Amino acid sequence: MATSDTTGDGDTNLAGEPLGGLIPKRAFGRATSTRSATAGGKGTSRRRRTAAQKILVVDDVADVTEMIALFLKHAGFEVTTANSASKALQLTSHAQFDLIISDIGMPEMNGYQLAESLRECRAYDATPMIAVTGYTEYDDRGRSLRAGFNAHLTKPINPAHLLQLIGELLH
Repeated sequence: MATSDTTGDGDTNLAGEPLGGLIPKRAFGRATSTRSATAGGKGTSRRRRTAAQKILVVDDVADVTEMIALFLKHAGFEVTTANSASKALQLTSHAQFDLIISDIGMPEMNGYQLAESLRECRAYDATPMIAVTGYTEYDDRGRSLRAGFNAHLTKPINPAHLLQLIGELLH
């Protein structure tokens, strides 16, 4: 079965559509908009703005949190970060997120416990969650899924794979 590349960059699914509606190779590129002249001589944007989907990124290592957050912001998401599971629980009690990405190995409360706690909350019982961790043992993936995560990615993260996974989970 032949696929077509509608984006020109090769990042398509089997149906030839851009991965999850996102274009990984363009995630860090500048946003482009078409401008036209108006009576006043000023340009107006023709690009429609839609509400950005909200993602919570949880990791106790600031560099990891900032890297993932920056990448996701450039991909068009609204991103909030937390440096601990307890801070994440505090944030989720005051805001609704469309997706949560969390590390597993954190002090005090680990990612497994965070996922289990969130799954007990009606507001988050079906919210997609991705474990992003250095834990690579055979049972770590199964334990993540049993705790309530929808997916388990190991560090270092492949940004294109992360965007593809987010697209699949949010659509």
